[in-house]
Amino acid sequence: MSKDYARIAADVETGSERLAEAIPDAMAGFMALGSAAHQAGSLSPKTKELIALAIAIAVHCDGCIGYHAKAVHEAGASRDEVAEMIAVAIQMGGGPSVVYGGDALKAFDSLAGS
Repeated sequence: MSKDYARIAADVETGSERLAEAIPDAMAGFMALGSAAHQAGSLSPKTKELIALAIAIAVHCDGCIGYHAKAVHEAGASRDEVAEMIAVAIQMGGGPSVVYGGDALKAFDSLAGS
């Protein structure tokens, strides 16, 4: 069954907005952490999003894959960069990462219009 990663990414954003209304202080803290973690520094925002997508694969999170596939595309990653990152995620996560790595590449392709 094919997953609609654009929809999944949008659902993550909608869910986050609802949580921000329900638990504003906790979500403000979470959003501040994300903002600080993804700022350019020794690592570029693109590299940080590639790392986030690799972790999403390793922890088998569809919402994380959709959200970070969109973000890595917006950060300017190429399909080749995403594919190489997936190889590392598979090496670190074993067989389950093969399944989620395939999903991450589908998500990137669907959001990049490939």
